[in-house]
Formats: sequence, structure tokens, C-alpha cells
Amino acid sequence: MTIRILLAEDQTMFRGAMAALLSLEPGFEVVGDVARGDQVVGACEAFRPDVALLDIEMPGIDGLEAARRLRTAVPETKVVIVTTFGRPGYLHAALAAGAKGFLIKDTPIEQLSAAIRKVAEGGQAIDPALAVAALSEGASPLTPRERDVLATARGHGTIADIARDLHLSAGTVRNHLSAAIQKLGARTRAEAVEIAERKGWL
Repeated sequence: MTIRILLAEDQTMFRGAMAALLSLEPGFEVVGDVARGDQVVGACEAFRPDVALLDIEMPGIDGLEAARRLRTAVPETKVVIVTTFGRPGYLHAALAAGAKGFLIKDTPIEQLSAAIRKVAEGGQAIDPALAVAALSEGASPLTPRERDVLATARGHGTIADIARDLHLSAGTVRNHLSAAIQKLGARTRAEAVEIAERKGWL
């Protein structure tokens, strides 16, 4: 059986190299590739791949959101996240989004190929070291609203700006920020953002 593969990766050179290497593997066919997360669903609807390899950080929407949308739009396509960012929080988020595999970009091509075959057959393929780290780290302590407020705080200087963007009162924003800072053991808003990003919780 030929396994049909779609690649979603914004780095042109890496995407081309991966397509070339995977095309050399027996039983693999790279049927398409895209450079943006918001192109993933359309490409999968057009090409109907068995497995989609998604990066996390892409223009448009990220790979985690693309995986969530793909689960609804083309549920027969199985998702493997292949990313530079081996953060435990990203693994939790990827599995919650429906991904069946999670690997780091420096994974040898032989291991990536084996993971694709395993996922195509209905199994899971997760980087072992990252799985251990994710188990020891645990899930994010942030509520969805605390995460939204903290994520929005990355690009805004004032409470009023965050409140306006999220359609919340300034007092509510302060409460959520305070709770997030306390849960993350941070001293400042900037430090809380840094901790959450490092752990893959934003």
C-alpha cells in the first residue's frame, strides 16, 4: 500500500529536502506541500493524504490549530507534528488537537519514516524523550481565559489594550494576569509569558 503524504512547513529549503528524502522511501508518495497553516485543510481536501506532516509555527494559523481543523474537515488524514520546538506543553496540545505523532525536526529520516508508517497503520509515534518530559511536566495549570490573556499580553503594553482586544473589563484582565503569574511562579507579566512560552503552554 502506498502511503500518501502532505507536508506543511514554511521553511522552503527544509520542506524541499524532506519531500525529496521521503519520496525515496519505498511505499511513500508526497502528494503535496504547503507553506502556510491556513492552507492545510484545503490541500488535504484536494489531495486526500493518508498522513499530514505539520510544523507548529507557520504563517496563517499554527500547526496545532491546523490539526484541530483537519480532524473535523478531513478526519481520515492522520497528523504527525514535526517541529523544532520540543516543548512538553506542545505535545499535550498536539495530542489534544488529534495528532497521532510528534517528532523533533532533527529526527533521523529512518525514524521519521517508521513513525509515518506506524501512524498510517493506526498507531501513535511520539519522541520518547519528549514523552517522558511531558509526563513529568504535567499539563498547563492555566485556564483557557488565563492563557488567552497571557498570550495577548505578549504584544500589548497596557491592560486597556488587552481588555479591548479580548472584550473584557480591565479588572478582569488584571485578575487573570495575576492568577497566571501566581500559578507560574513568576514575578512579572513578562516572566510569566516567558515561562509559559518555554513550556509550550502558549
